[in-house]
Amino acid sequence: MITVDELRALAMFEKVDEDDLRDLIALGDEVSFVPGDELWTQSEPADCWWVLLEGSVDLVRTVGHEETRLGAMDAPGRWAGGFRAWDEHGVYLATGRATATGRVLRVPADALKGWTSAWNPFLAHLIEGVFRTARTVESMARQREALVALGTLAAGLAHELNNPAAAATRAVDALGEACDGVLSGLSDLAARSISSEQFLQLEALRREIGAGSRAAVDPMVLADREEALSDWLSEHAVEDDWLLAPPLAAAGAEVEWCERVADVLDGALEPGLSWVASTLTVTTLLSEVKESTHRISELVGAVKSYSQLDRASLQQTLVPEGLDSTVVMLGHRIPAGVEVVRDYDPATPRIEAIPGELNQVWTNLITNALDAMGEQGRLRLSTRPERDGVLVEIGDSGTWSAPGAEDRAFEPFFTTKEVGKGTGLGLDISRRIVVGRHRGDITIDLRPGETVLRVWLPGQHQAS
Repeated sequence: MITVDELRALAMFEKVDEDDLRDLIALGDEVSFVPGDELWTQSEPADCWWVLLEGSVDLVRTVGHEETRLGAMDAPGRWAGGFRAWDEHGVYLATGRATATGRVLRVPADALKGWTSAWNPFLAHLIEGVFRTARTVESMARQREALVALGTLAAGLAHELNNPAAAATRAVDALGEACDGVLSGLSDLAARSISSEQFLQLEALRREIGAGSRAAVDPMVLADREEALSDWLSEHAVEDDWLLAPPLAAAGAEVEWCERVADVLDGALEPGLSWVASTLTVTTLLSEVKESTHRISELVGAVKSYSQLDRASLQQTLVPEGLDSTVVMLGHRIPAGVEVVRDYDPATPRIEAIPGELNQVWTNLITNALDAMGEQGRLRLSTRPERDGVLVEIGDSGTWSAPGAEDRAFEPFFTTKEVGKGTGLGLDISRRIVVGRHRGDITIDLRPGETVLRVWLPGQHQAS
C-alpha cells in the first residue's frame, strides 16, 4: 500500500500537506510491474498520470519500424503522462516499458485536475494556461506554415502562367493585324484582275514554303536569306521589302522562289507577296497561340494533379506523377543553375495512398533541397520498388549547415535556416504524413557530396 510518508519522501511532494497527499492516494491506485510490462503506449490518450515509486521504466519512441530509447524513469518521483488533465488532445509522447520490477502511483487525469485545483487553484490555472499557450502556438505555427506554402505555390503558379498567357495575348493582338493584311492582300489581287488560274498557282507556291515554316534555321543563315530577299524585292520595286522579307525568309523562301512568283503574277507581284506574307504570319501566330494555351492547359493539369481536387483521397497512386507535378508547381523556385535529374525505375508500382498528402511531403522535401543548394547544384528524384512498396529518394548536392543537425531534423520547430525563413515544421509534418498516416519510413542519408531524404511507402495503406 502507498503511504503518505512514502510520497512525502519524494522531492515533488515534500511541501504538500498530509491531507492533500491522502486525497491524492485515494484518487489513484498502485500498479506493480515486472520487466517487459508496457504501462502506457505512445500516441494513445494521456488519460493517466504515472509517478514512479520503485523500479525502472524506459521511455521508448517508435518512428517507422524502428524504436529509439529517449530516456528512463529510474528514480522515485519521476513522472509521465497526465496531459489530458489540462489538454483534451494530450497523448503519450513515448511508450513506457518496464525494465526492472517496481511500482507506480497511477492517477486518472480528470482526478489529477480536480486534486490540483483544490490543492492550489493558482497553480492549476497556471499549468492549464501553459498547456493552452503551447497548443495555440503550435497550431498558429502550423497554420502559418500552411499559408506560407499556399502563398508560395500561388505565386509560383501565377509566375508560370504569366509567360504563356502574355505570349497568347500578344499573339492574338498581332493576329488581328495579320488577318487584316490577308483581306487587304486579297482585295489588292482582285483589283489587279488576276485570273483564278494565277491565284491557284500562287497558292501552290505559298504551300511550298509554308510546309517548311516550322523548321529550325541557323540565325546567321536566316539573316543572310532575309537580306537577299530584301535586296531582290527592292530591285523589283516592292515598297515594303523590309516588312515582307522577314516572314518570307522565316518560311524558307529563296530568291528563286520569288522569281517563280513574279513569273506567275506579272504586274501583281507586290500584292501577291503581301498576301503570302500575311498568311504565313497568321499561321505563325496561330501556332504561338496553340503552344501558349497548351502550356496553360499543362499547368492547370499539374495543379489538379498536385491538389487532387477531382479525385478520391485514398487511391491507387503512381508516385513519379506526384513528384513531377510538384516540380512543375515549384518550377519558379528552381534556379537555372540547378539540374533536375529524374531516375524513375519503370518497375515502380502503384501504391494505395493519399496523393494530396504525399504531394505536401514532396513539396517540403524538394523545397528544403533547393534551399540547401542555392543557385547551383543537382536535384535527384528517384523511385524504385522495395519491400512490397516504393522507395523514394530526393537527393541534393547541398550540405547540412550545422553538425549533427540530421539527428534533430524531424523535431518540431527545429530549423537550420535563418530567422524568418523557416518554421521548422516541414520535416515534422512530412514525418507525420509518411509515418503516422501511411505507416511508412522517412530517414536522412548523408553521402559524399549528396544529402538524401529516403521515403519508403507500403503498397497497401494501413489506417493510422
